[in-house]
Formats: sequence, C-alpha cells, structure tokens
Amino acid sequence: MTDQRTITIRPGGPDDAATVLRLLDGATAWLAERGRTGQWGTEPASADPRRIAQADEWATGGGLYLAVLGDAAVGALVVGAATEYVPPATEPELYVNLLVTDRAYAGNGIGARLLAYAEELARDRGLGLLRVDCYGGDDRALVRFYEGCGFTATDPFTVRRPGRDPWPGQVLARRLH
Repeated sequence: MTDQRTITIRPGGPDDAATVLRLLDGATAWLAERGRTGQWGTEPASADPRRIAQADEWATGGGLYLAVLGDAAVGALVVGAATEYVPPATEPELYVNLLVTDRAYAGNGIGARLLAYAEELARDRGLGLLRVDCYGGDDRALVRFYEGCGFTATDPFTVRRPGRDPWPGQVLARRLH
C-alpha cells in the first residue's frame, strides 16, 4: 500500500483534459473486464465526442484537482454545482461531479484522499454539505465505497437516455458540521 503522504493534490488546468480521459478510459476498461458495463459502458471516453467535450469543460472550469504520485496523475476529482438530473440540495453545497482513480493503484486510498480534499474545499468555502452521485446498479459497490467514506445514501434516481438503457443512480450526502 502507498504511503498517503506521497500522494499530493494539485489543481488541474486546460492541459489536463487528456489525463482525465486516460483515467476514465482505464476505469471503463477495468469495469468492462469484470462485466460491469452498466456504469460507463465499454467504449473509451477518449473516443466519445461528448466525453471529450466534458473533459475539456472540467479541465477549464476551475473545479478539477489531480492526485499525483511521483510524476504520475493517479486520480481526478471535479467539484462544482450539482448535475441537472439529481434532486437539488436544500442548502448551499459543494458537489463532486467526478471521482476517478487509476486502477493500477487500486487499494491505495486515492479516492478517499480526493474525497477528503473535497471536504476541505467545502469547509474552506463555509459549506456544510458535500454531495456526490454514482452508479447505483449492479452490486452497488460504489454506493458502499462512498458510505465507507462517511456519506449517507439519500435520493435514488434514474437517468433516461434516448436509445439506451436507463441509468440507475444514487445521490449520497456528507454533513460537514
């Protein structure tokens, strides 16, 4: 296991869109190898114009942070406003729009460290609520991961996509008081 102190977190920028896509591609391939295609499908994000545009938006939007181990980016966090498909918060919040880690470093606490950083950002902004949504289908492994990081499942939701299967999601919240 990696010593947590060796993981640094730095703000992302316009040059980091390719890094986000690399991390998404790796996670998508890892999930697909395990037959868990409901979350992100089977095609690489780097081949999807919508995901490329999304990565560019994240990289230029001011809410991207990268976990770095040595010279390698091993995780990405994007925070900002909640997505339109989740129920709105009843108080000011910081929303985790993306959390993805390099599967070659699985088990090293990178995702938990990025979530702790999101909590720090929220507290620094005077916010008492941190929320995230995740894929809520299959074995609900992501829901359990977030619960293990101190989040509580709140609102389930379904994203209906034309010509594709519905996407089951779960909103989770963490109080910061």
